[in-house]
Amino acid sequence: MKAVKSVFRNPPLLTFLLVALVWLVASLTLRGFGAYGHLRYLLELAAVIGIVAAGQTLVILMGGIDLSVGAVITVTAILLPLISPASDPTGLVGIVLVLAIATGIGLLNGAGAAYLRVPPIIMTLAMATFLQGLLVIVAGGSAVTVSNPAVILLGQARPLGVPAGIILWIVVSIAVLLIIHRTPLGARFLALGANPLAARLSGVSVARNTLLLYALSGFFAGLAGILVLGMNRQGYVGIGDPYLLMSIAAVVLGGTSILGGRGTYAGTIPGAILLVTTTALITVVNASPGWRSIMFGSLILALLLISGREARR
Repeated sequence: MKAVKSVFRNPPLLTFLLVALVWLVASLTLRGFGAYGHLRYLLELAAVIGIVAAGQTLVILMGGIDLSVGAVITVTAILLPLISPASDPTGLVGIVLVLAIATGIGLLNGAGAAYLRVPPIIMTLAMATFLQGLLVIVAGGSAVTVSNPAVILLGQARPLGVPAGIILWIVVSIAVLLIIHRTPLGARFLALGANPLAARLSGVSVARNTLLLYALSGFFAGLAGILVLGMNRQGYVGIGDPYLLMSIAAVVLGGTSILGGRGTYAGTIPGAILLVTTTALITVVNASPGWRSIMFGSLILALLLISGREARR
C-alpha cells in the first residue's frame, strides 16, 4: 500500500508506468504494435516533442510559458533551406545560422517579458502571430525542399539501428536534467518559479534568468525544427503548429506544475512518449480529431487529479 502511494506521489514515475501499461496492453491486443520497428518509430516521433518540450519545461518551471515554439519550429524548417550556403558541403553553416535565429527569437521573448514587463503568455503569443505572418510573406504558402546534407543525415541516419533523432533527444535530455538538478542555474530557475519575490530578495536576477530561459526555449524549438525538416525533407507554413500544445501537454503530463517551481524534465520524457502513443492508438481505431482532443484533455486532467499537485501547493 505504501509503495502504491509513493507511485501516485511521483508523477514522472506514474507517467512512465502508464506508458509501459499502454504499450503492454496495445502490444497484446493490436497486431504489430509491439514490433521493434513500430516502437522505434513512436520514439522517433516523440523525440521531436521531447526536444521542443525541453525548453518549454525550463520556461514553465520558472512560472512562464512559451506559445511561440510552434512558430519557431516553422521558421527553422522554412528558413534553413533558404539560408544554407551552397558553398558549404557539410551544411553546418546553415544549421548554425538558423539556430542563432531561433535563439534570437527566444531572446526577444525574454526581453519583452523581463524589461517591458509584458506577461509571457501575451509576449510569446504576439511573437508567434508576427512570425506566422512573416512566414506567409516569405514562403508564399509553398513548401521548400531541403538539400542540406547535415539535416538529411539527422533525419534519416540510423547508427546501430537507432534513429539519429532519438540519439539527439538522449543528449538533450541529459543536458537539461543536468541543468535542472546539478547546476546553480537550475536551482535559480526553480526558486524563481516557486517564489519570485524571495528569489529576487536573495539576489537572483530575474531579468537575466528570464532572458536565458527564453533563449534556451528558442534554441530547443529550433533544434526540433531541424529534426522535423530532416524527417519530412521539406518545410511549409504550419509544420510546427501541432507541437505547441503537445509540448505543453508533455510537460503537464510529466508532473511539472503549470504554476512553476515544481517538476522535472524526467517526467516530460514519458509525457512525450504517451502523447505519441495515444495518437497512434487513435489512428488505429480511426477516431476523429475531436475524439483525439477529448482523449488528450482527459489524460491531462486525470493525471492532475491523481497527483493533486496544485492542491498540495
